[in-house]
Amino acid sequence: MAVVSNKATLSININKIATLRNARGGNVPDLVKTALDIERFGAEGITVHPRPDERHIRYTDVYDLKKVLTTEFNIEGYPSDDFIRLVCAVQPAQVTLVPDPPEALTSNAGWDTVKHVSFLKDVIATFHASNIRTSIFVEPEARVIENAVETGTDRVELYTEDYAKKYPADPTSAIAPYIAASKTAHRCGLGINAGHDLSLENLKYFAQHLPYLDEVSIGHALISDALYFGLENTVQMYLSQLA
Repeated sequence: MAVVSNKATLSININKIATLRNARGGNVPDLVKTALDIERFGAEGITVHPRPDERHIRYTDVYDLKKVLTTEFNIEGYPSDDFIRLVCAVQPAQVTLVPDPPEALTSNAGWDTVKHVSFLKDVIATFHASNIRTSIFVEPEARVIENAVETGTDRVELYTEDYAKKYPADPTSAIAPYIAASKTAHRCGLGINAGHDLSLENLKYFAQHLPYLDEVSIGHALISDALYFGLENTVQMYLSQLA
């Protein structure tokens, strides 16, 4: 299988930092300071996923981060009315739309871009009116990606949990659907992001073999690794997987 030459950027999801802070109240660890440190350590973006119950990222965090971040700011979440208002007010570089219900523990499925095409089209038009790049979370399926074009989205984010599960036993077969999906997205004029369960174990292979990859968003694995390796070193380790 051929190795591709494109270099994807690394956006780090800092939800877990907020979870740790919220566990005790107060402001330890300091979410904004940690985000700035992550930028200083070399990450090319910061991702947050505010949920309606604010169990990790709070809406106030989003406003505070926008004031100070110098790298690309990506806000992801389900496009409820409150979420849409937040994103349009903050105006990040990118908004990533996920089909999570409010009670979901984490993102666990992609959009059905056929069933929800009208809804997504309206939401994406709203964000485009504020000059915000859009990405939608999808499974690596040709039908879903081809119909994503109808929504007007700029990018798709490939949901990589299935790749991560299958990678240890058979990397070649694990990544095959994602290669096909990436080629389909590129043919349709869409940018390609990826995320969910990417880690030090499987990231390098994924990035080396997926054509046209623009960005990966990683949170849980990276923050967990930082407990052992330190945050600065861990950011560098992940960046090296994308080099």
